[in-house]
Amino acid sequence: MADNYTKFVNGGLGKKLSKQLGLPRPAILRRYAPDAPLTVGPVLVVSDDASAGDADALAKALVAWDVDVRRSGDDSADIRWGGVVLVGTAAESPEAVSEAVLALGGTLRKLAGNGRVVVVSRAPEAGDSPTLAATRAGFEGFTRSVGKELRGGATANGVQLTGGAAVDSASALGTLRFFLSAKSAYVDGQVLPVGPSDAQADVDWARPLAGKVAVVTGSARGIGAAIAGTLARDGAKVLVVDVPAAGESLAAVANKIKGTALQLDVTAPDAGTKILEATKHLGGIDILVHNAGILRDKLLANMKPAQWDAVIAVNLASQLRINEQLLAAGVEGLRIVSLASTSGIAGNKGQTNYAYSKSGVIGHTAATAPLVAALGGTANAVAPGFIETEMTRSIPVGTRVVARHVVPSLQQGGLPIDVAEAIAFLSSPVASGVNGQVLRVCGQSMVGK
Repeated sequence: MADNYTKFVNGGLGKKLSKQLGLPRPAILRRYAPDAPLTVGPVLVVSDDASAGDADALAKALVAWDVDVRRSGDDSADIRWGGVVLVGTAAESPEAVSEAVLALGGTLRKLAGNGRVVVVSRAPEAGDSPTLAATRAGFEGFTRSVGKELRGGATANGVQLTGGAAVDSASALGTLRFFLSAKSAYVDGQVLPVGPSDAQADVDWARPLAGKVAVVTGSARGIGAAIAGTLARDGAKVLVVDVPAAGESLAAVANKIKGTALQLDVTAPDAGTKILEATKHLGGIDILVHNAGILRDKLLANMKPAQWDAVIAVNLASQLRINEQLLAAGVEGLRIVSLASTSGIAGNKGQTNYAYSKSGVIGHTAATAPLVAALGGTANAVAPGFIETEMTRSIPVGTRVVARHVVPSLQQGGLPIDVAEAIAFLSSPVASGVNGQVLRVCGQSMVGK
């Protein structure tokens, strides 16, 4: 649910006062609900001339999802676009994109609240001419900047095709659908590379993880519990894992989602082996979510060895050890998703240990990706920003207020479900073209844990 400030300024008196005083008025974000439409209104698909064929292919896919698709703008006063998809996959010079980009700009005032802008482009590749590389690279900065210009809960994200991936491949379409949907409510300004994959196009979008077995560490509460619940909602059988001291809460989570509980300290030398043993009767392991993490915040000048070592052991070394054991066992088709943090990207005062561990997660994800790919799997990371949890309640009040409301463009903290939705997407078969990547769930804020 929205924080108290957001709820207040979207109510009668609060809305009036916030307008008079010039206070930030963050929108109440639209999040996923079963049977709700994919978008809040029609979707406009625009492109440069060279990319028109790819734009037509995406429009066809959107129509198959029961989306009202338009290929040209509408000047009527009452039109409110639920989404705009800009396709620049075949553009060869910066000048060639101008008309399509400006056409997109002309629609933004008519973008509905919680609307979506998705930019579909290709990544620069070795051998590209300087002109082609500049054309392709430009879309990334453009996408992030558009996201910061939007209001009313709207977001802008990018699908960046790599390695010759087809624009209408299952992974490209699955990523487009995620960014258009309410599941990406707190993902903004992100450009996600998508490569070729063998994912199938016929997807049960209501239960994309049906038949899969997922393991979620640190799942007795907070983000971990939300991840477990979301994976179960999407059809997975879930093994929830946490330390014995959290056994009662862990059992409650398992009972709620009809899953299985395993009391286990992830820093144990044989934690990976025990996870494999516990999943045998479930049919093996398909998804591993490294969520377990702790904080021991302290300025480096005041930090004790125990505070540093505990954070590294839980947040980083345990993931490395468990991955090594699963890879040694030859687990095929494994989807690994690890929890990083914007602290590991931008740093945070008093969090040198935490930032080291989370930056290390990003490093091992990139290095693990080709190892699991050899077995038909993927390894990715999700980096949350400011998420409303028990952890973020430890941040000083002033910093929390700034983190929630004085940042572009969503002006609020995220919820555990926002992290869970991103992880569920990266765990799904349609995300098989996404490997070695970091997806930030931060509303374009770099403050948080």
